[in-house]
Amino acid sequence: MKKLIFLFILILTSCVTEVIEPIPPLTSQKIFDIKESKVTNGQSIHFDLPLDGAYTLTLIDKESGQVVSRERFNGKKGENVKKIYTNSLQSQYLYMLLEDVARKEIGKTTIITK
Repeated sequence: MKKLIFLFILILTSCVTEVIEPIPPLTSQKIFDIKESKVTNGQSIHFDLPLDGAYTLTLIDKESGQVVSRERFNGKKGENVKKIYTNSLQSQYLYMLLEDVARKEIGKTTIITK
């Protein structure tokens, strides 16, 4: 009888399922180091700039090539953080382009809005 109870307890404890939680995405990953990334409304994007100065961040519809959004900002040398707002965007697949004042491309990537 003791063996039967022991076996029953052993079977019950071995049937416990292990819950594996997904690793959250890195929030400080540089957006232009990734070929394609999914973004949500209000998400912070991180990127590096070579110098202090004025820069332009442009979102371009991947299918039509039309500019959807353009923002000029003053950036600092090194890591910069901006928030991206996607609720008002019609397009789901966009190019994100970062340029300096002379319109020299600093970075380009594809983003997918959720």
